[in-house]
Amino acid sequence: MEIVKLPNKILRHKATSVSAEEIKNGSAKKLISAMRENMKKNNGVGLAANQVGSELNIFVIDPELAKTNNVPDAFTNPEITSRSRECDELEEGCLSIPEYYASISRSKKIQIKALDENGNKIKFKARGFLARVLQHEADHLNGIVIKDKK
Repeated sequence: MEIVKLPNKILRHKATSVSAEEIKNGSAKKLISAMRENMKKNNGVGLAANQVGSELNIFVIDPELAKTNNVPDAFTNPEITSRSRECDELEEGCLSIPEYYASISRSKKIQIKALDENGNKIKFKARGFLARVLQHEADHLNGIVIKDKK
């Protein structure tokens, strides 16, 4: 499983919702496991399914970041339900655009809802770096990359 790079068109597609069947039969879990390994191998802090060639609506984040913030590290069918008006700007990179970095403005606080890798509903508020990572990965699942934010 290789990281998909721009200009691959899958990075511009809106992700497809994951069905209850895909969660139950283990295909989503298999993808999540492979994504975790790939993210770690490439020193990423997040990875969306379309970055590995899948159109499923899934992303993973660094397990240490998740543990520190007491949140899951895998998100299925995620939706950011609210964003603070207050933003900050920080430099971001992307595994799908090697050696490209850009200063990106993002909300300091968000609320997100999703399913965890077992299909359980989750909903929580995030701030700071965690909020930034979640927004970056959610953008990927909507066909948006950091080059679009400049």
